[in-house]
Amino acid sequence: MLSHFPHTKLFSTYKLILLLHFLPSKFLQIIIMAPITYDMEVTSSIPPAKMFKAFVLDGDTLIPKVLPQAIKSVETLQGDGGAGTIKLTTFGEGSKHKCVKHKVDAIDKENFTYSYSIIEGEALDGFESISYHIKIVPSPDGGSICKNRSIYCPKGDNKVTEEEIKSGKEKASSIFKAVEAYILANPDC
Repeated sequence: MLSHFPHTKLFSTYKLILLLHFLPSKFLQIIIMAPITYDMEVTSSIPPAKMFKAFVLDGDTLIPKVLPQAIKSVETLQGDGGAGTIKLTTFGEGSKHKCVKHKVDAIDKENFTYSYSIIEGEALDGFESISYHIKIVPSPDGGSICKNRSIYCPKGDNKVTEEEIKSGKEKASSIFKAVEAYILANPDC
């Protein structure tokens, strides 16, 4: 009967429907649960090279300096800052989480891109993985646009609410804007 389907795609779709029909719902949640991705952009009057240097390359010391209530410290545990580097971020008092470890997945100083993944900490509760991808591009006015993509891969039926996404975007934007304000106040940095 299935041999009457001449197209592989249709045959594959039919097999998938049969498989989904007979699997217990517990397994369906695991199969169907897709990564949750959100993108945001923040503009700045600072050119990309200077913003990348401050936000990414010098961020481990600069961000705790300008926002100690949000990030208390960032410590390099292993590596030289390049891909594979492991860092420990300790958050400020009153933060939802005490600390996280993250791994630098990629850094490109010429194209102003930076990617990292959370590898340990309470932030991973309910998630298989969390990763962030940052790219700072020129804006038409000579400034820059920070493009940030966050990808959450949930465990089981864990979900990220719209409120949590909004809160995350606001926090990321406030960090970027605080770094921008610092650069404007200290142009020789």
